[in-house]
Amino acid sequence: MSQHPAGRPLRPAALVFDVLDTLFPLAPLEWRFREAGIPRVLMARWSAHLLRDSFALALASGGDPGGSGAPRPVDRSFEDVARGALRDITGHQIAPSAEDAVIEGMAGLDPRPEAAAALLAARGAGLGVATLSNHDDALPRTLLERAGLLELVEDVLAVRPAREWKPTPGAYHAAARSLGVPPERLALVTAHGWDVAGAGAARLVTGWSSHLEGRFPPVFAPPDVSGRDLAETVDGLLALSG
Repeated sequence: MSQHPAGRPLRPAALVFDVLDTLFPLAPLEWRFREAGIPRVLMARWSAHLLRDSFALALASGGDPGGSGAPRPVDRSFEDVARGALRDITGHQIAPSAEDAVIEGMAGLDPRPEAAAALLAARGAGLGVATLSNHDDALPRTLLERAGLLELVEDVLAVRPAREWKPTPGAYHAAARSLGVPPERLALVTAHGWDVAGAGAARLVTGWSSHLEGRFPPVFAPPDVSGRDLAETVDGLLALSG
């Protein structure tokens, strides 16, 4: 476990956890790709397309170029983006039944083995705990309930009502408002470097688990705390002073 040497963030009063590939690994979805006749190597391309289009929506919702500063509405759901990415990578040749099988498979993902311990540690320390991801709240809520983890979170925060997608600052600020804490007292726990970059720009405390990427992307400022898994990352955040 390491802490970012450049800053001295305060111990957070609340934590938000990213969901897909943070609490719930996407890798087991590969068998759905195989059953659908999609080469498993295309799963990485699907994930990349999914991120690309999510980021484009984040930029599109980031403000009005006419000068009003008001966010533009984002009227695409996470499922819209996931389905569109599937069609892109298959040259729009995927059968509707196969597309449905992949999308529906996301609701059956299992959590990381230390996910419950990480959530329990945060709750046991008296911190507010929620999830925050680029979905409607239905998928995260289903995953948490199926895994027996829903009672360990106070809220399942969705970006769509806020009409801003991560990694725009508005998505993280909306989470801070929902939890009743200032941004600098809210910590994000994530396995994605891009998510750390967005949260850091929004003045959140950042915790990065290396279980997905292995090495933190060098193009971004490092996280305040990093760990080998979710439990170690949460422990590092709880060890901050203040």
